[in-house]
Amino acid sequence: MKKQIYILSILGALVFNCAFAQKVKSSRKAIKKYENLAYVDSRNQLLKLANQDDVSPDVIEKLANSFYFNNEMKDAVVWYDKLMAFNLPTEPENYYRYAQALRAVERYDDSDRVLKSFAAIRSEDSRVLEFLKKPEYVKAINEISDDYELVNLDINTAYSDFGTSTYNGHLVFASSRDQDENIYKWNNQPFLDLFELNDNGSVSEVNGDVNTKYHESSTSFTKDGKTAYFTRNNFHRGKFKKNDNDIHGLKIYKATLVDSVWTNIVSMPFNDDQYNVAHPALSPDEKQLYFASDMFGTQGASDIFVVDINEDGSYGVPRNLGPKINTEGRENFPFVSENGTLYFSSDGHLGLGGLDVFKIAANNINDDSSMIQNMGEPINSPKDDFGFIINDETNKGYISSNREGGKGDDDIYSFERPSCARDVTGTVVNKRTQMIIPDADVFVYDSNRNLLQTFKSDASGNFSFNLDCKERTYLIEAKKDKFKEDFIDFTVKLGQTAELELELKLDPAAATIGTDLALLLGLNPIYFDYDKSYIRPDAEIELAKVINYMKEYPNVKIDVRSHTDSRGKDAYNWALSNRRNKSTRAYIIEKGGISSSRLTGQGYGETRLVNHCNNSVKCSKQEHQDNRRSEFIVVSN
Repeated sequence: MKKQIYILSILGALVFNCAFAQKVKSSRKAIKKYENLAYVDSRNQLLKLANQDDVSPDVIEKLANSFYFNNEMKDAVVWYDKLMAFNLPTEPENYYRYAQALRAVERYDDSDRVLKSFAAIRSEDSRVLEFLKKPEYVKAINEISDDYELVNLDINTAYSDFGTSTYNGHLVFASSRDQDENIYKWNNQPFLDLFELNDNGSVSEVNGDVNTKYHESSTSFTKDGKTAYFTRNNFHRGKFKKNDNDIHGLKIYKATLVDSVWTNIVSMPFNDDQYNVAHPALSPDEKQLYFASDMFGTQGASDIFVVDINEDGSYGVPRNLGPKINTEGRENFPFVSENGTLYFSSDGHLGLGGLDVFKIAANNINDDSSMIQNMGEPINSPKDDFGFIINDETNKGYISSNREGGKGDDDIYSFERPSCARDVTGTVVNKRTQMIIPDADVFVYDSNRNLLQTFKSDASGNFSFNLDCKERTYLIEAKKDKFKEDFIDFTVKLGQTAELELELKLDPAAATIGTDLALLLGLNPIYFDYDKSYIRPDAEIELAKVINYMKEYPNVKIDVRSHTDSRGKDAYNWALSNRRNKSTRAYIIEKGGISSSRLTGQGYGETRLVNHCNNSVKCSKQEHQDNRRSEFIVVSN
């Protein structure tokens, strides 16, 4: 009996050990496929392991991520739920992916809750800081949504179709529709090639040496149609290369059109085997190339960079567009329209879910007053929205998305930006002088203070813009260094236009060395009776403003400068202006209690006229009056 029990124990141990060994083997095999980015293949094995009683958090994490990386967000949420139920430390980025997956299924309150947990771990993450500043972001995005009409193109397939550009009036895009291609393990679809939509509605592969047995996507063409930039796996001249982590990365290549065939493929000099470079986009003047990369200096998973294209055809050193654009997440698919607007996709800035499309004026990226703006619905959705391009003249464009209701994985949508014929024009002026103020920052908000547009007044102080199709109250604000901002509310009905004037006052606190307090404080001219130098009552009112300012800012020192017009003899005018200057300073010191050490000054007679009215020119009383002035110049602050 004991022998029988012993034998059964051995057999039980052998069965247990075999089962355990099989489980370990399956686990290792699944994890290896996961680490090789074969997410679809690894997922079936991970599912089997995940449904066992003693499943590890590592298996659940990889399973959740495998669904996330293939944009299967409903399933990703299920497994992130289980991962968080372990209540054990996990990779911080899993919290952000979980929040993104929740947004993708429109569980925004739950997403915000997870973001707060992420904030407790990564308090300095820019994605967290943006969320904490604007917790009502979904409402704000809905407010700025516009009446674009999106149309799913007939050329879309059950596979991935995305990333459009235009070439000679034709649409060029990437697609995995070619069933003769090898299978890409990430999503078990064929490798991507570049295709062209022909005039007759047919689709054909781009002609030439562009397509290979690996991925090609994301094109940008020069306006003369002779040069193309495109993305491809690191495969060039028959050589296939991986980085040190055994990953087959992406690079940007350039092709030249020769006899209607794309050939002479050249790798960009800023490519590298160790990082990805993708999604090229030319600036309107073709002097710069924008792209996405995870090269050295990248803030997140991928950032947007720009590189100069020199006149000799060489390239400068790529520059990161900085933290205003780039986050710890993904920024990619840049596009610059003809009017200089930079569009890009991001899952790091606050959006509706997945990648959202954002915009900003390309030449104002480093301006503190400029802000990026979410494009709102229907351009954006809870899923990935990317590859936005638009023709500013026709208001027509394309966007790629894996949103609900599509034909395949990623689909291409055409759209037309609505034109509601509601134009707004305006001018920014100095409130006291009514002189125009060029280069002022102008901001347009909706009634909930959501920023809609930002731009600058031109050299004539003018600005103009178009409103969307929503009838509502707007707020417009102007700002300029050394001025106090001004803002007004306005409404414009459909079919109407509005003319606005924003008046800025000089800010007394903004006085710098060389500032004339007469202009800053809006002083009226300080008059003296003819041939006299005593202070008149009306002049006392203006000098009181100077005295009050100097008391408010006790470190400021002023140089008082007195001037006359050209009438009378030069020597006499010189002496008269100095007498008037002396009495002006004496009044400020004696009546105002200002230390004499804070005041300097002299008279200049008629030596510094502000117009043409010298001794030999006959002028009006007003023209002569312009020269009879007092200046109060800040010489120390």
